Amino acid sequence: MPLKSSTDQAQKRAFVLLTAGVSAGFLWLVKGFWQPVFWGILLAIVFQPLYRQVLRLCHGRQRLGSVITVSSIVLGVVLPLFVLALAVMQESLSLYQQVLSGKIDIQQPVRLVEQSLPQLVDGLERIGIDFDRLREILSQTALRASQFLANHLFRIGQSTVQVLIQTLIMLYLLYFFFKDGQGIVNVLVRTIPLGDRRERLLFNRFAEVARATIKGTLVIGIVQGGIGGGLFWILGLQGALLWGVLMVLLSILPVVGSALVWGPAGIILIATGAYLKGGILLATGSVVIGLADNILRPALVGRETRLPDYLILLATLGGLAVYGLAGFVIGPVVAALFLTVWEMFGLEFGKGDVAAEEEGEKGLSDQTAKC
Repeated sequence: MPLKSSTDQAQKRAFVLLTAGVSAGFLWLVKGFWQPVFWGILLAIVFQPLYRQVLRLCHGRQRLGSVITVSSIVLGVVLPLFVLALAVMQESLSLYQQVLSGKIDIQQPVRLVEQSLPQLVDGLERIGIDFDRLREILSQTALRASQFLANHLFRIGQSTVQVLIQTLIMLYLLYFFFKDGQGIVNVLVRTIPLGDRRERLLFNRFAEVARATIKGTLVIGIVQGGIGGGLFWILGLQGALLWGVLMVLLSILPVVGSALVWGPAGIILIATGAYLKGGILLATGSVVIGLADNILRPALVGRETRLPDYLILLATLGGLAVYGLAGFVIGPVVAALFLTVWEMFGLEFGKGDVAAEEEGEKGLSDQTAKC
């Protein structure tokens, strides 16, 4: 008997090692396609309510429901994003060409500051700052920034085929995530040896945080970018579409976000003598755009994810630094799973008050029941 038992243990260890090795090999094989897989999963989570409605209209025919839902996403999301990206690229290249041709003089704001605020120039020189040198540095920085933007857009244009292929892969996977998503989750729950209750709780937590983060960030970005870009256009500032889209992207960052665009723009306008335009831009940015962030972010992201604001900030910045654009979702999801796992760990192994443990276990059961 002991010999048979030791043989069984050796076989189990060997099988576990084989499973880990094969899984690692498969993940290494598909690592170049992690972004289409990731965004496909996120879109399947976000548009799951739409898929269920379509499925009811199709009388439960999953294939037809998946095709209709994916087609709706292509027409309502993917194609408009491609059109917007092309318009932004065209406007960015137009601005860069105007800078190179001299139609836009990047040294003009500095000269206007020198003429309008001579006291500032004298003050800078008294503390040892050469204004001419400062003007040269600012001009070179602006030129390099425009060159960086143009080069980056050129690289994006070169990688259009790659982006198109990854988008098609994402849409192909999205079809199966809609059709077979629940089955995939059930297989993972049966396979992962953590206990069905814990696994469903973690899957549910991942889905609700990802959904809340995407929906909240999208709404905040559209509001801030729409108001900011519209204000740039009303004030007659060049590149309104470009700056509006940039504000949408920067709205991912909590606290600062779109202020990185409208703040410097307003200051430059005031410094160059456009006091009314600069004042309107700064006032609207501080009150309307800033208020939208302060009200919408806690309501749409913080409340649904049940994460404190400071943790959302740290997780978002860390996610963006490590994973790029996808990090604005990955960061909060990892933070939420971190808290959930430690809460489960405390319920399993903590030595707290018995009544508190029972209450915590009841809450855990209630959350699991929602899955």
